Order: sequence, then C-alpha cells, then structure tokens
Amino acid sequence: MSTNDEKKQPDIDVTLSDAERIQQEDVARAKSLDEKNAPLVSNIYTADPSAHVFNGKIYIYPSHDVESEQETNDDGDQFAMHDYHVLSVDSDTGEATDHGVALDVKDVPWAEKQMWAPDAACKDGKYYFYFPARAYDGIFRIGVAVGDSPTGPFKAEENYMEGTYSIDPAVFEDDDGSYYMYWGGIWGGQLQNWHNGEFNAEDVYPADDKPAYAPLMAKLSDDMLELAEAPKDVLIIDENGQELNTGDTDRRFFEASWIHKHNGKYYFSYSTGDTHKIAYAIGDNPYGPFTYQGVILNPVLGWTNHHSIAKFEDKWYLFYHDSSLSDGQTHLRCVKMSELVHDESGKIITIDAYK
Repeated sequence: MSTNDEKKQPDIDVTLSDAERIQQEDVARAKSLDEKNAPLVSNIYTADPSAHVFNGKIYIYPSHDVESEQETNDDGDQFAMHDYHVLSVDSDTGEATDHGVALDVKDVPWAEKQMWAPDAACKDGKYYFYFPARAYDGIFRIGVAVGDSPTGPFKAEENYMEGTYSIDPAVFEDDDGSYYMYWGGIWGGQLQNWHNGEFNAEDVYPADDKPAYAPLMAKLSDDMLELAEAPKDVLIIDENGQELNTGDTDRRFFEASWIHKHNGKYYFSYSTGDTHKIAYAIGDNPYGPFTYQGVILNPVLGWTNHHSIAKFEDKWYLFYHDSSLSDGQTHLRCVKMSELVHDESGKIITIDAYK
C-alpha cells in the first residue's frame, strides 16, 4: 500500500478496547489484502477449526459465528455462538460441505451460552465431541457429547466434565491409543480467575517477569467422558529451560491449544492472543515440557487467531480462520486451510495468510 493510501486510513480511537481497536483497523484494511486461501464455506460464518481425518476423510469441527448485539470487548462477549456445525472436505475436489447443526446449546442441560472452540475424537466407532460453554453461573466449563457419525448429531452428557474449566479443548490420540485433552485460555477464557484453585471473579495475572499462566492437560478416561487424572500445567520453556514469562507476549500462551506428532516429537501449538500469532513448541512426550520454537502462522485479519493441524495423504495441513468473509468484522470469521511443511530438521515453515 502506498504512503498516500496509508494517509487515507481513518484515525484509530485510542480509548477503544483492544478488540475494538483491531476491528477498526481491520475494517479499514480488509479489502486491500490478497488472500492466499479462500473460505472453505461461505453459507455460514465459521471459526476455530479443529480438523481430523476419520475414515480417510477430513472433518472440521469449527465454531459457528453469528451476528451479535453484544458489545465488542476484550472478554469476547461479541462471540455469542449457540450451536455447532460440522464440515467435511472432499478429497478429490477440495470442496467443503456443511453438514448442518450437530449440537445446540438448548440441548445441553448445564450450558447457557457461548459455544466456543470445540474438538472431536473417535474411539471404537463412537465419536466424542468436546466443547466449552458458559454455565448458568457464568463460568466456562468443558462438556462432551457422543454420536455415531463424525458429522453428528451429538448428544450431550447431563453435566460438564468434572475438574474442567476455561475454554478451547483439544484432544490428541497418541500412537499407543491413549487420549489426552489440552485446554485453557486467558482474558475471556478465565484462566486468570482460577489462580488460587477456585473461581474468583477478580482477574489476577502474574507479574510480567513471572511465569505466564500455563495451559492445562489431562489423560482421558477409557470411556472418553471424564478426566482420568488431575489436570496438569503444560510448561512452555525457552532454550535455557526457563518458563516463558507473562510479559513475553510474543511467545507466551494465550489460548487455542493443539498438539500433533511428527517424527516421534510432540508439537504443542497455540495462539499468543493479543500479539495474534500461532506459535509452537516441541517436547518428547504428551505431558511436556515443550521448548519454544517459533511461529507457524503470522497474524491474520481479525482480532483472534486459532488453528489446528492434521495430516492427510502424506501431507500436513494448517486449518485457520480470518475475518475476510465479513470484511474485517472480528466476530464473523471464516475457516481456511493451507499446506504446512516441516523442514528436514523438523522446524515448521512460517505461513503468511496473504500474498
């Protein structure tokens, strides 16, 4: 963009929340971006894609963004999703199909609202759908629903999974058939409200020179419906073995846990949130610790950045979202996919979503 074009951009109101400020900037620049990848579907708004290969086909479990009258703020009240759809990708044409509603908040006894980023797993022919939602007390919990098909419908359990709180569940199946769930998020994700082991409405964060809040993980029970152990912190460390600090916003965990395995190594990836990157760290086992490596995806159009990684027919793919379909509206996003490459040393080549 030329200097003259830049001068035409509207002034940014410094009194806005971070979410409002980013949205104002994005609406101004949306049409100037040249996308590398088109939205997978355009009939609905989708976000937070969790992709898996079941029965030789890619299935994507996204959030379903909707128009909202809630104010745009840093707690994410504008993300007022109330149901989930499942997408699948045709291996020949690359076209995606929306399979319709798989689960609605009205069919979840314990949940009131805000059906945020979900995930799914398959075991013994059954499909397990994991999702966060606000319970009637305003606290985010994680629930599970079960179905006979990868596209649903899914029937929710009567209560949330005991011992869970916060957002963004991601389920990983290891080579030995064990399943692990990873989750957590700060700001609207409420991890900062659990600093003393129980929910407190006051937001409390460590000092900038202290270790950042860690995501959580636990092995799942054999029936996939419960945690098999107490949640543990997922430690992300630097090259010197030190935990990343709260003030290290370019690298520290914010939300959007994901894990994949490549050449015997465990890759834990996540969003840095208010610095808008998808970063990753590598460990030797599913519990970590994971050593920070770099950036997978540079910032996209929109306030959030959320992803998943899956292997299909000997190629790896990154699934992500941006706000291009809505011309920069941060709560109306669209799911996309891009090939992901590990180099010979195992490093992931950083992806730019725009040309």
